[in-house]
Amino acid sequence: MTGDKTRGSTSICGFTADEIEIRGKNLVTDFIGEMDFVSAFLFQSLGKKPTAVQVELINTVMVTIMEHGLVPSAIVSRLTHYGAPESYQGAIAAGLLGVGDRYAGTSSACGHLLERMHAADDPKAEASAIIREHRAQQRPLPGFGHPIHKDTDPRVERLLSIAENSGSSGEYLTLMRLLETTLCEETGKTLVTNISAAIGAVLAEAGIPAYMMRGIVLTARCAGLVGHLAEEMNNPAAPAMWQGAQDAVDYKAN
Repeated sequence: MTGDKTRGSTSICGFTADEIEIRGKNLVTDFIGEMDFVSAFLFQSLGKKPTAVQVELINTVMVTIMEHGLVPSAIVSRLTHYGAPESYQGAIAAGLLGVGDRYAGTSSACGHLLERMHAADDPKAEASAIIREHRAQQRPLPGFGHPIHKDTDPRVERLLSIAENSGSSGEYLTLMRLLETTLCEETGKTLVTNISAAIGAVLAEAGIPAYMMRGIVLTARCAGLVGHLAEEMNNPAAPAMWQGAQDAVDYKAN
């Protein structure tokens, strides 16, 4: 068919010389000075005005996961800035590329499991099936166990307490607890519930689909990396990190 061309579309944003529109709202009159960042973020992403409960929960999650010390993502941002101080955005991007399952959490994977349980006729049976699948494949169940916080993740109960008192439905918090108790029953072990499970449950309570959850974590961690670079510019730690790597790793010819 000549002359026909498939065109895509977006409902997020459009602009003219005189106006910028986001989801049918005017950026200047409806966003600037009218919405806080989290509200605007959720409106832009989900296409509807968030509730006060959603904003509270997302704010709390982002504060919870923003900072966790000199983990690899923060280290690589500092070292990238040390090697290329002219590329601020490169240093941030390098850190974000290192935000993965090990040090930033598996909240999205937890969210998918909780969504699966929520859709099941028998959530308890679904929890058992999930655990058995992971054990058969010799994969750890996301959201349980932690390389540093062996006995308890100090962030979990605080985050869950805020969510429980937020006025949300509590459905996904209950499902997370069900998965936790079922895991103990199936394995005969007590594995610490880590912050990823809690974040997955709380984000689900806030109406965030599992496929978007890592985006919330990345947004929070990006803010944390900005802080690390601000400190690096005034109190550099990267030279010591580089020297530490040289001291810790030996060259051995094959």
